[in-house]
Amino acid sequence: MMKEQRNQSLTQYAGLATQLLVSLGLSVWIGIWVDKKINITIPVFIWLLPLLVLIAILIKVVKDTSSKK
Repeated sequence: MMKEQRNQSLTQYAGLATQLLVSLGLSVWIGIWVDKKINITIPVFIWLLPLLVLIAILIKVVKDTSSKK
C-alpha cells in the first residue's frame, strides 16, 4: 500500500512540473507575440504573463497541498 501511495505522489508532482513548464513556455511565447503585435518598446507582456502564471500555479499548489479540515 505504501508503494502505491508513493507512486501516486510521484505521478502527481511530475504532472505538476509538466504543467508548470508548459504553462510558462506558452505564456512566454504568447507574451512575445503580443509585444510584437502591439509594437511597444518595453516588453510588458513577456514579463507580465509568466508572472501571472506563476502566481496562479503557486496558489493552486498551496490549495492542493493544504490540509483539509
